[in-house]
Amino acid sequence: MKASIALTPGDGIGPEVVQEARLVLEAVAQRHGHEFKFSEHLLGGCAIDARGTALPDETLAAARAADAVLLGAVGGPKWDDPQAKVRPEQGLLAIRQALGLYANVRPVRPHPALARLSPLKPERVAGVDFVVIRELTGGLYFGTPKGRTMTPEGERAVDTLVYTEGEIRRIVKLAFQMAQQRRQLVTSVDKANVLESSRLWRKVAIEIGKLFPDVKLEHQLVDSCAMRLITHAAHFDVIVTENMFGDILTDEAAVLAGSLGVLPSASLGGSRLGLYEPIHGSAPDIAGRGSANPVGTILSAAMLLRHSLGLEKEAREIEGAVNLALEEGKHTADLDAKNPLSTAQMGEAVRERLA
Repeated sequence: MKASIALTPGDGIGPEVVQEARLVLEAVAQRHGHEFKFSEHLLGGCAIDARGTALPDETLAAARAADAVLLGAVGGPKWDDPQAKVRPEQGLLAIRQALGLYANVRPVRPHPALARLSPLKPERVAGVDFVVIRELTGGLYFGTPKGRTMTPEGERAVDTLVYTEGEIRRIVKLAFQMAQQRRQLVTSVDKANVLESSRLWRKVAIEIGKLFPDVKLEHQLVDSCAMRLITHAAHFDVIVTENMFGDILTDEAAVLAGSLGVLPSASLGGSRLGLYEPIHGSAPDIAGRGSANPVGTILSAAMLLRHSLGLEKEAREIEGAVNLALEEGKHTADLDAKNPLSTAQMGEAVRERLA
């Protein structure tokens, strides 16, 4: 198989972890006779420094022409001024919207070898295996009007939460389709007791649920869902929710795994083109030290093979290699402070276990 993969390493530790994921993909390609063509492009803070924009035109063009995009991370203290007109995160939001990537998929499955790292009791983490599907291109982050104005009482800020029936329908339908391949349970998370947008969300979810009689639908208010993610996380199978709720809940769910460094994600849309990235940030405090955990990015590369290239066997091969490495105690500093591997050594450990 021939495929084009656009790399956007981004900022901080992004280039370090993307490099290891690329080496894993190259090893998989060599093992199975595939031909992956890689190209590297600017996105985020590094793009602001070089081009004055978080998403240069050439990066977007390359992403559109590729079969998939693999991202490292964006942002850092250098670009954290809240008054700045251009911020790294704008590039990430813009590329998702421009590519029509409306669904962020985050699997949460704590590895048994890392259970001791979770701040929760082992029995709270046992059996946890769910997916959060977050709507990416609507809601509070994109609604208009948006801005600040001066009033006699002082400055006034406005953000608008907007959802259309079509936006809700497509994301909820994806959740049901995914649940059919799992444990046949969809938990739709909203705030229907307060928000009109959530009442529309719940209405559409019920309508979509009737099209999937083999899948059970349950509704959960976002505040009680946040509580149940800590007290009864093993109950969940597929969680689907709107943009801001998903942004918050997925970071909470990441705590279950014990480290942000081991969790991947995929941003998907109506085509096979997807954007894949670890859920962690750019970690500027350890950038350049070679100590970052590349596992989340490597597992994101496995999702890339599965969702954009249709290479299920190869995706499982990477996931199996990661599991084996972790079981054998191959850990970076975030997982094992006593005898940590470097970023490159962890990547090598995964590649050695691909067979």
